[in-house]
Amino acid sequence: MSLDAFITKETIEGDDDGPLAGRTVAVKDNISTEGVRTTCGSAMLEEYVPPYDATVVERLKAAGATVVGKTNMDEFGMGTTTETSAFGPTKNPVDESRVPGGSSGGSAAAVAAGEADLALGSDTGGSIRCPAAFCGVVGIKPTYGLVSRYGLVAYANSLEQIGPLAPTVESAAELLEVVAGPDERDATTREAGADADYASAADGDVEGLTIGVPTELIEGADERVVETFEDALADLEAQGAETHEVSLPSVERAVQAYYVIAMSEASSNLARFDGVRYGPETESEGNWNEAFAQVREEGFGDEVKRRILLGTYALSAGYHDKYYAKAQDARAWLKRDFDEALAEADVLASPTMPVLPFELGESLDDPLQMYLADANTVPVNLANLPAISVPAGEADGLPVGLQLIGGAFDERTIVRAASAVEA
Repeated sequence: MSLDAFITKETIEGDDDGPLAGRTVAVKDNISTEGVRTTCGSAMLEEYVPPYDATVVERLKAAGATVVGKTNMDEFGMGTTTETSAFGPTKNPVDESRVPGGSSGGSAAAVAAGEADLALGSDTGGSIRCPAAFCGVVGIKPTYGLVSRYGLVAYANSLEQIGPLAPTVESAAELLEVVAGPDERDATTREAGADADYASAADGDVEGLTIGVPTELIEGADERVVETFEDALADLEAQGAETHEVSLPSVERAVQAYYVIAMSEASSNLARFDGVRYGPETESEGNWNEAFAQVREEGFGDEVKRRILLGTYALSAGYHDKYYAKAQDARAWLKRDFDEALAEADVLASPTMPVLPFELGESLDDPLQMYLADANTVPVNLANLPAISVPAGEADGLPVGLQLIGGAFDERTIVRAASAVEA
């Protein structure tokens, strides 16, 4: 049975030589590829073919990688299951009756099934780490500003980052080395972390490493997930790491703050899809407003419409201060809490996802259930920190991921700790 991991299968050859020569890479379908359609999993962009490569794709080709296709995703990155794609859901290669996670589910499934050696995804609130955890692979959400977003179709600019998915921590770190670094076309990129050797940090040496465990990210998680997570922590302690509890009091407001901010930014970003430059042709003969409405009715799926409506409402006159401004305040408090927790520990650890992979169709009728599943991942994006999801074991035959969070531009430490979990 096909996993439907790809929307478009097309080979893009890289240079003959380089650190990724001979390796295949799948690219999430919201990352621009010159001459190869980029749909964002949406009917709105079903026929869109970009005239340029994203910076990360340029760097892949220069490193000798062969791109093997564009992977399936939740429409415009809005989802946790890769079921909101206009091209149908992707199946989890571990158990085809379950979702692969989202929104980079196609990338994770392609790696887990061996359909690509490596993959790129994007992470706005967990969209790399969630499918990595659900499919039993490694996923890195880099520090905001480490990897160029030039050529990434925007969903929520202040939150999202492109990052790697791979079968091992070392190979994920190797891919991160290739795509990281400043880009004059993306003013949010920074020199910090440029030319860093991430792969050499995957040495498994955690002697003396201090790991903070935020109690708020354990409470409410599935008991089977917690048990697997605690076993992985015990293994780290046996290797010389030290663990202790820390607190992130503001994290209880993180999901609410994240969705207000992300939906508000989505409302602004997706206003460009107006039927003039992008979108399906319609037969509307009315005024422009009617044509605009018809294009968006036909081009967007239910989840995208829901988020645009909520985001527009949160930004509207009379409600901006009540919702959006308060969400930004909550974001500032959360960053402060992370700073304090990371002053007491080298890394923070939690289950990546508080639940096991959903069955296909299970969460579609209850969007709130899907939103709450992001409770452990969205705080990292709000704080603009790096995090990695590494397989911690299995529960009832399903993968469980362990998330490690580091200080800004300290990807080497989370790579080192994750490689010890892997060992």
